[in-house]
Amino acid sequence: MTLKYWLERAWLGSPGDTGGQGGSDADVRSSVLVTVENGRFGTVTTDVARPPPDAKCLAGLTIPGLANCHSHAFHRALRGRTQRGRGTFWTWRDQMYAVAQRLAPDSYYELARATYREMAAAGITSVGEFHYLHHGPGGKAYEQPNAMGMAVVEAARDAGVRIALLDTCYLSSGIGSPPEGVQVRYSDGDVSTWQQRVVDLADVLRGRDGVVVGAAIHSVRAVPRDQMPHVAQWAASEQVPLHVHLSEQVAENQACAAAYGLTPAQVLAEAGVLGTRTSCVHATHLTDGDIGLLGAAGTFATFCPTTERDLGDGIGPSRRLARAGSRLTVGSDSHAVIDLFEEMRAVEMGERLAAQERGHWSAGELVTAATRDGHLSLGFPDAGLIEPGARADLVTLDVATPRTAGTGGGAETVVFAATTADIVSVVADGEVVVSGADRRQIGADLDAAISRGLDER
Repeated sequence: MTLKYWLERAWLGSPGDTGGQGGSDADVRSSVLVTVENGRFGTVTTDVARPPPDAKCLAGLTIPGLANCHSHAFHRALRGRTQRGRGTFWTWRDQMYAVAQRLAPDSYYELARATYREMAAAGITSVGEFHYLHHGPGGKAYEQPNAMGMAVVEAARDAGVRIALLDTCYLSSGIGSPPEGVQVRYSDGDVSTWQQRVVDLADVLRGRDGVVVGAAIHSVRAVPRDQMPHVAQWAASEQVPLHVHLSEQVAENQACAAAYGLTPAQVLAEAGVLGTRTSCVHATHLTDGDIGLLGAAGTFATFCPTTERDLGDGIGPSRRLARAGSRLTVGSDSHAVIDLFEEMRAVEMGERLAAQERGHWSAGELVTAATRDGHLSLGFPDAGLIEPGARADLVTLDVATPRTAGTGGGAETVVFAATTADIVSVVADGEVVVSGADRRQIGADLDAAISRGLDER
């Protein structure tokens, strides 16, 4: 069956631009009629003054679906619970570990599904789940070794969100130190065992629409240097995304220098980790040489500004990375906020604070980072564009709210005015997955899932 959507205004981006950080601020067209067949755009026609009687009308400004490129779903349970008093990333991590200790497959499914429903309501149609909570208490494997990963995948699909499950290799608590405490739930013991488990998971999910099984190296402190190449080689052989936390903390850089005499980026480069399918997450504390390495390799740089400021991480060199050759993407990471409009905005605002100048990123560039390039980094190259053949994702904003009224209704409205509260409709793969009436139920589901998750033993 052919579906039709008539878009009052639509940001069409720059579909012909396949290199660099494209996307013109002027690429907003009025009266756009799209047809959808089998979840994909069939035709995209501009200047259709009158909508056909069988078309669903989407009033406002419509953009492609957003890609949340870095998520730890269970961190959603921490929102509002870790804000008392002072502290550091490392004291926050202890609180995060306490939540991880309590979860089981059933409670993780409920929490993840509610979290992904919040993402869907925020216009997110694809998520990159950096998944490392693999095993049961004490590190004992579940009868189904991928029970936790499957719970996350089912949660995303049931929420109407595509997922790149970035199965994470996590083998040590620090460079040269074995896992301790809840970290034993993360570890497969060695890279060969990790790989076999991931191969089994990929085999089960192969051909499942809307699901990509990728890989992740947690960090240079959590995977020994001599085992990193095995993760990178598996991802390359499968041609799937490879993500890695990079230089989020100064302490990580210092430990890496003490152990290896190198920066984390240099360790990744020597291990063959960097490349065009690789996303370096945070990339906050980089040297000039690090920036050159990432750019020359064509890596994606995934910034999560709301988490980076929540944890006091710092402000990363997003514009310098882009100039060197990296593509920007964004993520909500710890879900202190799930609002990719705020993530886009914060990338530019962080640059302004660091440089004491304005105008580092255009609005069009930032929308491209959150749509086309974000989906590309997750292994969904057919999403994030409103063009024939692409996955039919449509996120529609009300441009007459107290936040958006009078802002022009273009890319600047998306980045510098809108919030998720301004979304009135979300279409994923051609089907409406969220409308305004769903928000209260999503809130109730989150409250119930978080309460159960925190009580789980």
